[in-house]
Amino acid sequence: MSVSVERSSDVARFGFLASAIANRPVQVLPGQPGELAWTDGKSVFIDAEKSLHEQLTALAVQAALLAANSLNREIASALLRRPTLTRRYLSVEAARALRAVATLLPPSLHALLSVDVQSDSPAASLLLARERTALPDPPPSFGAIRARQLLARPADLAASTVSSSRSSSPSLVELAEDATTRAPAQDSFVGALGGGGTLGKWLSRLLTAVRQISGGGAPGADAPTHWTRSGRRGSRGSMFATASTGGLEAARVPRDGGIKYPEWDVHTQRYRADFCTVQEVEITTKPDATRFAVVDRVGLRRALSRLGLGIDRYHRQVQGDDIDIDAVIEARIELLAGSAPDENVFIDSARRRRDLSVLLLLDVSASAGEPAEGGKTVHEQQRAAAASLTLTLHELGDRVALYAYHSQGRASVRLMPVKRFGEGAGALLMQRLGSLEPGAYSRLGAAIRHGTALLTDHGGTPRQLLVVLSDGLAYDHGYEPAYGAADARRALGEARSQGVACLCLSIGANTDHESLQKVFGRFAHAALPSPDQLSQVIGRLFRSAIRSADVRRRIA
Repeated sequence: MSVSVERSSDVARFGFLASAIANRPVQVLPGQPGELAWTDGKSVFIDAEKSLHEQLTALAVQAALLAANSLNREIASALLRRPTLTRRYLSVEAARALRAVATLLPPSLHALLSVDVQSDSPAASLLLARERTALPDPPPSFGAIRARQLLARPADLAASTVSSSRSSSPSLVELAEDATTRAPAQDSFVGALGGGGTLGKWLSRLLTAVRQISGGGAPGADAPTHWTRSGRRGSRGSMFATASTGGLEAARVPRDGGIKYPEWDVHTQRYRADFCTVQEVEITTKPDATRFAVVDRVGLRRALSRLGLGIDRYHRQVQGDDIDIDAVIEARIELLAGSAPDENVFIDSARRRRDLSVLLLLDVSASAGEPAEGGKTVHEQQRAAAASLTLTLHELGDRVALYAYHSQGRASVRLMPVKRFGEGAGALLMQRLGSLEPGAYSRLGAAIRHGTALLTDHGGTPRQLLVVLSDGLAYDHGYEPAYGAADARRALGEARSQGVACLCLSIGANTDHESLQKVFGRFAHAALPSPDQLSQVIGRLFRSAIRSADVRRRIA
């Protein structure tokens, strides 16, 4: 009786898992048939003819070595041309590296953690390997270490430490166990032209942006944060993965420690005090920032022109609902002096004064890099909508601010001011928006709480509106979808309890209505296929959100 072994020849689809474990963008490529798995620090090579379990095991070990800084240049230099020492070092260090990323390993690989850990650092493992103590040979599933290829890599890839947020990282069980999920493969013509040499690598980097537009590209920061079995985002079978920090290197972290906010724990039904740290970081604008077109603002201006109008009293009017005493006295004096008096002696009340301040929160997490309709990404669609709303509201005389946000764990929730209250809306705004790149995660609750604080402190108007532009995926280390959705809903409720109106827009994303409902709850929200349709619904959505906050304010 023959037993079929499940195999996977399309090893490129494991790139998300490798990137998550290694805490850096990593590609997974097919190695030579029969050879042991190995890595050059940028790619992991595994045998495409092995069974699925053997492929995952080999990938996990090699990615763990990268994450634990086990393959730095100093170690690679010590192992060069010393095969016996290399095998002994791998036997000791692989066990330590796997233990460091234990929370990211699926249950099917937990057997790897049964190996005793005999060291606490790569240096200690190397020292132990040099001793005459008897050590078992590493199993074939551990793969091999190729010191020559490691030393040939660029210096900036040499060092990588395990992220301090590993202890709270979510498990990648669903991603690793789904053997049927497929990811885009490497461009075939690039491999044909350049192979794995210098020319091939150069062409691969050159065409990375083209592949990302079509939904592929190198895994990591620019990759989507989840896959679905059906290929549609937000389906019932959605599975989430991690991504690296992406565009965080373009931001300057302030010297202060940031602002701490609580977080709602749906499991214990209580707040976790001072749990998240929010930092405002400046965007480093790029001279070659992406230029993009905004949607037609005529329709937006027409829809928003009657919103946010406060009652103001105008003196010295021809008609009105009250007498202007000062104007009457001056008119009487002019009459007694023999001059023709001014007949504008009334006070008129009219809704002409803008009394609305708006803060827009733009989600620039890695999931925004996924493809949307029209050949664009979700980020490009939401960026165009954010620019159009900001410019239109500014032209109408409203106080408006625009912040982008993403996160890397609860200790690093970053908000990047694209336009602060009181700043102009010109070329600098567009340059900052064009410099943003999707990356990292989305700790939505903390971003909403900080946005609410900015509105209440700097809005300066009776009516205040918070607009969240997001695909509705609240996800981060220790911030799984159900937990994140509950915290986001709680943060929106806190904002409305302070009289801040809340509106949530998802533009270009395929997130289903049920998923959006879990995150945004009963607050005004809408999902649009493109920003061109914004003018058709924005007036009704703004009025609904503002009316809800007005009712809440009157009750309070």
